Amino acid sequence: MKQKELLKLLDDVQENGKETASGERFLLIDGLNLFFRNFAVMNMVNPDGVHIGGLGGFFRSLGAEIRRIEPTQVYVIFDGVGSSNNRKNIIPEYKSGRDLQRITNWEVFDNHDEEDDSKVDQIVRIIHYLKTLPVKTISIDKVEADDIIAHLSRILPKNDKDKAFIVSSDKDFIQLVSKNVFLYRPMEKEYYTRQTVYDKYNMSPENFILHKTLLGDNSDKIKGVKGLGEKGLYKKFPELQERDLTLKDIIQISESKFKEHVVYARIVQMVNELEKNYKVMDLSNPMIDERDKEYLKEIVDSKELSYIPEQFVAMYHQDKLGGMIRNVDFWVKDVFAKLVI
Repeated sequence: MKQKELLKLLDDVQENGKETASGERFLLIDGLNLFFRNFAVMNMVNPDGVHIGGLGGFFRSLGAEIRRIEPTQVYVIFDGVGSSNNRKNIIPEYKSGRDLQRITNWEVFDNHDEEDDSKVDQIVRIIHYLKTLPVKTISIDKVEADDIIAHLSRILPKNDKDKAFIVSSDKDFIQLVSKNVFLYRPMEKEYYTRQTVYDKYNMSPENFILHKTLLGDNSDKIKGVKGLGEKGLYKKFPELQERDLTLKDIIQISESKFKEHVVYARIVQMVNELEKNYKVMDLSNPMIDERDKEYLKEIVDSKELSYIPEQFVAMYHQDKLGGMIRNVDFWVKDVFAKLVI
């Protein structure tokens, strides 16, 4: 769905011949996802030879998303320290090896350690910049950004007019799409509505968790069913296109067709592994405890927002970001001032 079509969908509605106000628009940014997308593609350095692609690209992208969505509130969410531990306790291989991989081959970095140091430095700097802007930045120790975003997408919309927009290239969020929750995947430059999910995957967003459970996720080191691909999934389980299923349904179907194909047999044989896959990837039950839910409620309810545009601009020039953002003095006011009205 294109931007104009989506905004038309969310425009003010007519009720008894009288225009009623649109609801709130909540923008939920997957912080590290946005950073790494920019860090990986923007090979830019400042006059001192310091890599600035992730830092400058992050804010250029953030501004673009705010202009595109026109939100009333913005949340930028980051993984907390030790955030993957809960899932590693279920699948020890979860996200293993990521820290050992370089994501660029640029000459500005002589080795993996230099690239790693630059990533950390730029992320820390991003956090400092965000403190000058009227956005809510969230990170909770031992909690992944996915879980925080999933929880916020559930509690922020209070009625049918309120909408939450998740910005991330992570397909895991497809399962959260609903009449109130939309996903924007920047790499595709497309909004995901319920209809989009049906069109692309021939199933409801609720069934997408089964898609992930059965096929696995190589990027997170989650193994799927050997010999089962996307096309095969639809052929083996046409029910996914017809009605909402549970993992128990998939297992029962496989048991009834155990002798028809080796894939059904493999599913029956790896029930324990699939149950772990489901638990790790299921965002309808985010891994977040009651204490942290209460903390998030306090953040949501808080009316306190910082907005110090001159400090943002000073930091921008201090880091010598140059032309990363055109006319930064105007940009920081044009993009963010309306969020404090």
